[in-house]
Amino acid sequence: MAHWIAKPSRSKIIKHCVGRPFLTLNEWIWNRLPHSVKGTPTGLRYGKFIHSAVQLNSDRTQVHGTFFLRNRPELALIRSLAVQKARGDALKITVLACSNGAEVYSIVWAIRSVRPDLDLHVHAVDISEEVVQVARRGVYSLDKASLVREHILKRLTSEELTSMFDREGDSTFRIKLSVSEGITWHVGDANDSSLTRQIGAADIVVANKFLCHMQPPEAEECLRNLVRFVKPGGYLFVSGVDLNVRTKVALDLGWVPVPDLLREIHDGDPSVRGDWPQRYWGLEPFDSAQPDWKIRYAAVFKVGSPLDIHEINFSSSANKISRPAESKRVTKALS
Repeated sequence: MAHWIAKPSRSKIIKHCVGRPFLTLNEWIWNRLPHSVKGTPTGLRYGKFIHSAVQLNSDRTQVHGTFFLRNRPELALIRSLAVQKARGDALKITVLACSNGAEVYSIVWAIRSVRPDLDLHVHAVDISEEVVQVARRGVYSLDKASLVREHILKRLTSEELTSMFDREGDSTFRIKLSVSEGITWHVGDANDSSLTRQIGAADIVVANKFLCHMQPPEAEECLRNLVRFVKPGGYLFVSGVDLNVRTKVALDLGWVPVPDLLREIHDGDPSVRGDWPQRYWGLEPFDSAQPDWKIRYAAVFKVGSPLDIHEINFSSSANKISRPAESKRVTKALS
């Protein structure tokens, strides 16, 4: 790629010669730039420069912060893949780094809302036994969770909350049985080859929001190993990873980017978009001027089969999971 971040000598200069004072100064400048300037080509290049410096100077560590219905366009794509299955078909999904279960339950709810007839099997994996226990229990609160330090229900409308949960008390909610059945929870490491043998390959593998917390060489090795979890011709969802790492692996392994909702999924999580460029996990703005943008910004890939991706029809409103208006936020509805 053409980005200077890919040149190790310059990276070492930033990390070892200028370091934190240099980064602090540039963040100070960035915070005072008008939005009209930040959105220009020059502003984007400056933001990428700051972000690469942030990545080089940050101590990366795994975190468990997440939300229900975190990326609605991504869920819409998963739902549309499920809709194409024949009546009564089996559908196997693996969710790696499942954290407290919010992503897993969101996926199951999205599918069963339109295809309750499918024989849905979901394997949910996380390396932390503590968060797996929380996920398996399926009980959440409107208050900020101590383990994830987020209001994980805040992006739900009151209608979605009612559809997904049974209410227990004033602020406690338990996942409905119709959403939790068919899920098998595992404590395991995505890099462990024995885990693949244990759970087998899946039609859809979701590996979001954990590779960015690894150093790039470690993330690249793990990402290359994830194909073991995907059936030939299956789909790999992989957001929350350094874009340079994901692009390199996708090109090396011949993954086919899924074009449907590509930009919408990239912009679908306001948390990571809003954290750029000042957090190492932040996600840069979509930039179609990038020569490799069709693969750089793709978060969904078809792996292990020829280039035969079929068109996915999103014309039906049943396949959409639109972002609710601010006036319908559940925190307002229940206040």
